[in-house]
Amino acid sequence: MKIRFYNARIMTAEKDCSIITGELHTENDVISYVGEENTNGEKFDREIDCRGDLIIPGFKNAHTHSAMTFLRSYADDLPLQEWLFERVFPREDKLTPDDVYHLTKLAILEYLTSGITSCFDMYFFGDSIAAASKDIGFRMVLCGAVSGGADKIKRLEDEYQRFNGMGDLISYQLGFHAEYTAETALLKEIASLSKSLKAPVYTHNSETEREVKECIERHGKTPTEFFEELGMFEYGGGGFHCVHMSETDLNIFRQRGLWAVTNPGSNTKLASGIAPICEMQSRGINIAIGTDGPASNNCLDMFREMFLVTGLQKLSQMDASACDADTVLQMAVKGGALAAGLTSCDCLAEGKKADLVLVDLNRPNMQPLNNIGKNLVYSGSKENVKLTMINGRILYENGEFYVGTDVNEIYRKANEIAERLR
Repeated sequence: MKIRFYNARIMTAEKDCSIITGELHTENDVISYVGEENTNGEKFDREIDCRGDLIIPGFKNAHTHSAMTFLRSYADDLPLQEWLFERVFPREDKLTPDDVYHLTKLAILEYLTSGITSCFDMYFFGDSIAAASKDIGFRMVLCGAVSGGADKIKRLEDEYQRFNGMGDLISYQLGFHAEYTAETALLKEIASLSKSLKAPVYTHNSETEREVKECIERHGKTPTEFFEELGMFEYGGGGFHCVHMSETDLNIFRQRGLWAVTNPGSNTKLASGIAPICEMQSRGINIAIGTDGPASNNCLDMFREMFLVTGLQKLSQMDASACDADTVLQMAVKGGALAAGLTSCDCLAEGKKADLVLVDLNRPNMQPLNNIGKNLVYSGSKENVKLTMINGRILYENGEFYVGTDVNEIYRKANEIAERLR
């Protein structure tokens, strides 16, 4: 399948957020051309006149729990620990693999409307998440979600090998839920496995003050310091949230080249705090953006996350120039790709995967075109997503889904599951 996008503005995100005018071609699952108007007499299966609209790399959701769609707007307006242990965990215990399959499909529909072309997903029943993603054609990176004792290490190793052999759309990174749900014996095994595989490790890290305080009480160290002592990050990795970080924590992240994945929507709604993004930027720490799950956010919308990243930094720093829009855009498209190991999807260039989004600039919130990049971050919304392509396939266009499944059936199944689990 060969598709030509022409008469387009294109933000390749290779080095910055500059925009060129021209066209982009895809052939099967890769980008075959980006540049000035030039067809060389090629024949295409479809030619799309972009009418001056903008093509960008797809957003990469660097932390989520997709199947938690069943808890959207169910366990709201509660502190994190009560929300998690009293409302979320008891209902998650009732989930089946079939539930996770259908609930993940619902989340993917929302990702597509937000221009999200891949996710770094930490949840149970990874086979169901992978199956839902493959059936729709969505790119999914699974993150290990183990907790408990050292007996879980075999499962983590098996998942690493199995999911990384599942084909182009599915991959896997080592991970565990959090320090407070994992025994020290398991963490030591994970550190050893990481060294054996030469693989990075990811986890929830320093999301709340209570989490950090209780870790210090248990181990005499912050979560980051404790993981470093165990040798967890010799091959990289990172943390999700990273809100309450000490000076030592930040130095470890910088020295190890770790990724801090910020989740401002979730952290705002759960009153967990504001991650020190500006301080991380000043130290050269790698930063990506995630929505977190639809139980704590509740919206899987990268436009809202981008605005919150920069807006909360400006507010916390009392500096309107803090955390500029171009930097945030790079976090959302390139940072998320590199954090999840998706080096073939980080920008728009010949030979890269055909994961892209067509943004409608002919909408009131995008006009006038004083600065398109800043428009995306400060005034952009889902209404501007005209088309979402993953691996060379158009899965969403002009409000319609092309996912091989009746959308109303996905909605019906999700409501049926939610009702049963209530």
